[in-house]
Amino acid sequence: MSSVRRCSRTACGRPAVATLTYVYADSTAVLGPLATYAEPHCYDLCAEHAERLTAPRGWEVVRLAGESGQLRRSSDDLEALANAVREAARPQPPTPRQDQAGPTEAGRRGHLRVLRSPDN
Repeated sequence: MSSVRRCSRTACGRPAVATLTYVYADSTAVLGPLATYAEPHCYDLCAEHAERLTAPRGWEVVRLAGESGQLRRSSDDLEALANAVREAARPQPPTPRQDQAGPTEAGRRGHLRVLRSPDN
């Protein structure tokens, strides 16, 4: 059995050079260097499919490129991104409510907050 990972696209047998992950909460597709290990919710892509990648309307594609503009094998960037996504997904402990004259938080979605003014 070959140790070279293949493209995840159907009927494509070319060697993988990039890994695609999704951050559903932020509607973002992240295409970076080939991950060190194959993950169950990541997709390995060959150079052709990585180049032609598009995302659904309303989604953003983040491409992590190497120095020469081509995707290169490095686990540091993907590990940092994966750790950031895991950290953002963890439930935040409730903060003690302070009685103050400033705006109060009425809701939260990802990194955005809805603030309620004190006179509402």
